[in-house]
Amino acid sequence: MMSDQETAPRVERQAPETKPASEPPSSPAPALPRGPSLWTRLKGLLALRTASLRDDLEVALEAEKNGETADFTASERTILKNVLELGEKRVEDVMVPRADIEAVDAEETLGTLVARFRQVGHSRMPVYVETLDNITGFIHVKDAMRRITEPVTDPEKDVPVRLVSTPLKQKLAKLDIVRTVLFVPPLMPVGDLLQQMQLKRVHMAIVIDEFGGTDGVVTIEDLLEAVVGEIEDEHDEDVALVRRVNSANFIASARAELSEVRAVIGDDFDPGTHAEDVDTLGGLVFDLAGRVPQKGEVIGGIKGFEFEVLQADSRQIKRIKIKRTKQRAPRKPPLKKPDDPAPIDAAE
Repeated sequence: MMSDQETAPRVERQAPETKPASEPPSSPAPALPRGPSLWTRLKGLLALRTASLRDDLEVALEAEKNGETADFTASERTILKNVLELGEKRVEDVMVPRADIEAVDAEETLGTLVARFRQVGHSRMPVYVETLDNITGFIHVKDAMRRITEPVTDPEKDVPVRLVSTPLKQKLAKLDIVRTVLFVPPLMPVGDLLQQMQLKRVHMAIVIDEFGGTDGVVTIEDLLEAVVGEIEDEHDEDVALVRRVNSANFIASARAELSEVRAVIGDDFDPGTHAEDVDTLGGLVFDLAGRVPQKGEVIGGIKGFEFEVLQADSRQIKRIKIKRTKQRAPRKPPLKKPDDPAPIDAAE
């Protein structure tokens, strides 16, 4: 006799049918294929760092300049060229030199600082104690504004903030608004400093010399300009470094390159061998004088020109007046009178 298990029909159990996993409804639709961006290409090039890639890129840029190819736009070509030169640039190449640093003493009041911000148009200003060689940090204009304003909580007031005049009389050292800065050597590579400033979220670095003194200051904007080119904001003044007053007089900044001066004045402005040692007009006048000349002093030494110092301090020349000197015409020898005819002999 068969058991119930033996008489029951055997039913084959089938494995559940597996369905392919579908993307979650919230997944974004696949993006259309796009070519790599310039920044992606740059990161790839910098990561590989092979000599052949650098050589190939330099060849491609040179061919582009000669009109042989059209693979890069003008802005891409500029950025790529600057990136190739970035490894050779040091902080001292892009820093603001010590003589041009706009800073404020920690013993000054907040009101003085606000006036300086209005004057120079910067958003950050270094703070020093006693001398510029002892910079302790910098102050951002936003921190200064927070000290002299406070929100108005009264809904009936149309003005959202009101001015507070009391902090304007307080010294900066007591306000606790000084932010930290980086201290770096002048020969530090630009790329390394840019990376440090990004990681530490610091926008200003003080360049120090071998003795610990202040050599210059550099901001993150200065470093970015080394890659993307000059960045001008609404406070940058578009003023010519060399200005023509008349045919015989010119006003120039001491920072003007000698090539700029010659382009405005003409080819008769020839610094000669001095151009081998200096690049700027201020450097030329300093070289001719052998020292830092004083305001009002007139320096010669270039044929056909003399230089009057319009603005200077104990450390540098700032503004110069270039004068054409009148050249004396060479003296012509007196005209010879025709020889008098020989007297006729009366005997004849």
